[in-house]
Amino acid sequence: MSSLRIISPGVLSLLQDAGRFGQGQLGLTQGGPLDQHSFRWANTLVGNPINTTLIEHSVGGLIVQAQGACTVAVTGATLPLSHNGHAVPCWQALHLAPGDELALGNVSQGLRVYLAVQGGIQVAPQFGSTATVMREGIGGLRHPAADDPQHRLGGHKLHANDCLPLTSTNVTRVSLAGAAQNSMPQNTMPQNTVPQITPVAPLPPAVTQQTLPGSSILRLRIIEGYQAALFSAIERARFYLNPYRVSPKCDRMGYKLTGSAIRCSTQQLLSEGISAGAVQIPPDGQPIVLLNDRQTLGGYPKMGNVLSLDCWALAQATPGTEVQFMPISVEDAHNALQLDAARFTREAQRLGLTSALTQLQGRHHD
Repeated sequence: MSSLRIISPGVLSLLQDAGRFGQGQLGLTQGGPLDQHSFRWANTLVGNPINTTLIEHSVGGLIVQAQGACTVAVTGATLPLSHNGHAVPCWQALHLAPGDELALGNVSQGLRVYLAVQGGIQVAPQFGSTATVMREGIGGLRHPAADDPQHRLGGHKLHANDCLPLTSTNVTRVSLAGAAQNSMPQNTMPQNTVPQITPVAPLPPAVTQQTLPGSSILRLRIIEGYQAALFSAIERARFYLNPYRVSPKCDRMGYKLTGSAIRCSTQQLLSEGISAGAVQIPPDGQPIVLLNDRQTLGGYPKMGNVLSLDCWALAQATPGTEVQFMPISVEDAHNALQLDAARFTREAQRLGLTSALTQLQGRHHD
């Protein structure tokens, strides 16, 4: 069986599929890719179904070696990518021969990168998903004969010399004909809220990035929940009018923001289920946007939920990035999701990458 060998795992490399849903009653959170846009494009570029298991890599330093012929794609944050020491573009299919090495440098803009392999990485699902959640010790690669109990149970990051078995498939040389004529902007990077089609870059990626974190404010669209009524009109105005900054306390569980403190008439409530994108206001008044590896229950008052599209952008934001909340209606949220799905379908069809399109419906979770 063909495999990918991890030469260097870099800062943090995890196996992820689309996520683990319907297990909240067991205390298991969803996991899955923080940047769903880059995740689905990585799989689509190599002809995989959207839910195929791949590597989510953070910050940089990942090096892999192909143990057999395979086709891969790297999407997400901006970083230098090399194939056997030669620079190659991200956001397109790359063909590796046995023994070839693919090295990801350190990110220069953004945080998360996605490495997909044609056919997918073959690992046994746990509770319906292969998504790795380290806090819960579930998902990802398992070593039944390992001395370390954690390696036997799963839920750990990738290590050097890990061999990732690939699903048996005839390697198809994905056509890059459309790549020289088209480019798709990366619309989950913090500066982008309304993606625009841009001219093709000097290198011919099939799908590329347009802009990344910078001086522009990242606007987070939020659908208010019933607990918003617990905040006075003054506090709600303060929440929307003042910008916040991403603090160093940001990870797969959530992003803590710093800025004008928000006060609530009730400091703590009975615990209830927490959805992705929930904006909690703890006693210090600094908002926390909860993401994929969040806890399943919580009792802090919540202003509402950030739209999933903007959660993907927030997950690419580095500490210090300026953000500002903007209220939207449920109808506007649904419209934004439908437009995003239509845009993805249109771009994939234009590039002749249609194998995963039928699985897109129902993949949005707010």
